[in-house]
Amino acid sequence: MNIALTGASGFIGSVVARQLHEKGHTVTALVRETSRRDHIEPFVDRFVVGGQADEEVWPELLEGADCVIHNSVDWKALKPLDLGAHLRTNLNGSIKLLHAAAPRRFVFVSTIAVHHDMRPNARDGEGRGLIDEDHPLRPAMLYGAYKAAVEVHLWSAHYSTGQHTCAVRPCGVYGIDPNLSRSHGYKLLKAIAEGKPWAQEAGGKFVHVEDTAAAIVACVGNDNAAGRPFNLVDCYARWADWARMAGEVLGVDAKTDTSSPASPKNVFLKDEAKSLGVGGEFLERGHEGIRAHLEQLVGVMRERGEL
Repeated sequence: MNIALTGASGFIGSVVARQLHEKGHTVTALVRETSRRDHIEPFVDRFVVGGQADEEVWPELLEGADCVIHNSVDWKALKPLDLGAHLRTNLNGSIKLLHAAAPRRFVFVSTIAVHHDMRPNARDGEGRGLIDEDHPLRPAMLYGAYKAAVEVHLWSAHYSTGQHTCAVRPCGVYGIDPNLSRSHGYKLLKAIAEGKPWAQEAGGKFVHVEDTAAAIVACVGNDNAAGRPFNLVDCYARWADWARMAGEVLGVDAKTDTSSPASPKNVFLKDEAKSLGVGGEFLERGHEGIRAHLEQLVGVMRERGEL
């Protein structure tokens, strides 16, 4: 299929571009003028230069496309917050792009942050809430609210016109970011290597970037994905767990705060995502996946003289 991919040069987008290419798809990549391109050039058939809300470049982006994967976010409008710019580029831009793309298939990269205030109807044997894709969306951040709002328009487009729309909701995505310092664990490794204590409390849900991209690519051309969201969560880890593993990888005694509960209050069910048929280690890497990432990250940082 011919795929139009926004945010192609970023962390998730660059892996999606590679996996699409490996599956035999043709990729048209939307990139900003300032975006790095060298790392995705082998996987991209055509570049279109512009921002996600630049409507004048949409005809070129959508030309010949069978499916749109909308992955880009205008982070400059969110950090620090410029509400007007955020509404214009992220919210309005995404909704307009969805309609401009019709009747093409549309895969939206959402976020698990559409959830915050969770009130589960079912619990597991440890008393943890079980959260599936039908759980009400109650975000706590503007980012999650934006993604949830676009999802509503996805379902409206699907049920009113039959357009094939779906959403994937990754949690904290880890892996080697093209901008290395933004990789999960980068700052932690530097601190622990210098003997500094790591006292960050709590933790979060995590998923590998390869699994995130695999789920996105699995939605392409998949009739069974139409009208459905997919929660992408591999495991829960405290920051203390990250720090402990980082210390073990570095061979140093990491001073960490282990006071936070080792288990989360809620567990996201994986049945829907598993139905995509990715296979392998998909959403089953656990803490060993995080450790393997830290080992890889240490190698890259040392190679670049950053550790």
